[in-house]
Amino acid sequence: MHQLAISLRRKGYQVSGSDDEIYEPARSNLAEYGLLPPADGWYPERLDPDLDAVIVGMHAKADNPELKKARELGIPIYSFPEYVYQESRDKIRVVVGGSHGKTSTTAMIMHALRRSGRSFDYLVGARLEGFAQSVDITDAPILICEGDEYPASSLEKRPKFHFLAPHIAILTGIAWDHINVFPRFDLYLEQFRIFIGKIEPGGLLIYNDTDPVLQRLIQERVWPDLRLRPYGIPEYRIQNGKTIVTLEGEESSLRIFGKHNLLNLHAAYWVVRELGLDTRSYMASMSDFAGAAKRLELLASQNGSQLFRDFAHAPSKVRASIAAVKEQFPGRNLIAVLELHTYSSLNADFLSEYRGSLDQADRAAVFYSRHALELKGMPVLEESVVREGFEKASLEIFQERRGLEQWISSQSLEHSNLLLMSSGNFEGLDLAQISSRITRQHP
Repeated sequence: MHQLAISLRRKGYQVSGSDDEIYEPARSNLAEYGLLPPADGWYPERLDPDLDAVIVGMHAKADNPELKKARELGIPIYSFPEYVYQESRDKIRVVVGGSHGKTSTTAMIMHALRRSGRSFDYLVGARLEGFAQSVDITDAPILICEGDEYPASSLEKRPKFHFLAPHIAILTGIAWDHINVFPRFDLYLEQFRIFIGKIEPGGLLIYNDTDPVLQRLIQERVWPDLRLRPYGIPEYRIQNGKTIVTLEGEESSLRIFGKHNLLNLHAAYWVVRELGLDTRSYMASMSDFAGAAKRLELLASQNGSQLFRDFAHAPSKVRASIAAVKEQFPGRNLIAVLELHTYSSLNADFLSEYRGSLDQADRAAVFYSRHALELKGMPVLEESVVREGFEKASLEIFQERRGLEQWISSQSLEHSNLLLMSSGNFEGLDLAQISSRITRQHP
């Protein structure tokens, strides 16, 4: 939300905002652009009928006093994605949806377009090298947008990606997530059917043909108003720890790795081709694509030992990240640490979805904190339930950060990769200290 506010200010709009609490880096970023509210809290008297729009974030409840005043004054009220659509009605809209890989795929498209000198707006869910913000709304003719299936706001329960009406859409795959919003898989699946139905007539749907759930969804009916483009894992080889991929006869050595990233790369390719880029230009841009923050992000490396930080938290993402590291570095031990941090992962009824997800790791640990459960208003989660869910006999389980830190410190990192997977931060785990161990052990 604060990135959208800054982007609209940069576009020349008059912007103000409010919140009950504003944390860093949002506070400093807003202050830099003169957008920091004079005080925290809600002040309905600031609203007047001359306002063109009110944009509601995820934390504004129905009884919010400013929202009530906006309704009384008849001011148009939008959720975040509804407003993004209003700003892009005359643009070519590209929306990347799916249960996994959205951020990386969106980032690849953005990187390739920027390298080609194309002008575009964007909305992406992570920090990207070379992009100052995660949202940019200008007068560019194209919008590249990550499309989330999570609710648009606390007032608008429909998924964000239902509001964006793409001309070009990607579906990266479907794996049940967000159990707090979609308690049954069939409800979750239906959101993707609706999304496909929202694609503009004559639009292009690019979909992962290796995903059996997505395959069945596409095949269950005829889509007469759509062009369909399936994609899979392109030709590749691993040579001296580097992945080399070939598309349409063009070869590129990559900084990223893993079959899930190769799928993302192939999906992004069909988008940029539709937008007019040639294969050679795209493959050249992929050779220096560094990935998005926290997506198999390399934090430390020294003589056969590496530390990776990854955003993986859903079962399919955990499996994909572990498989990627094992394939890329087959001669090394893999120490995998997963934090259960989301509503789904902390739900006892969902834990069986993780069965086997850590099996490829040589040593594995799961961490979750009582504090995270309390913040989400969830019941105590017994270690025995977690162990049963993962079905890995040697699994270590920690509920205190200190215990996890001690376990990591006791592991030999020589000729090993340490993979830390979480959508949180392991309750403040000291990544710098862990990184220094890798560099210290090889003088």
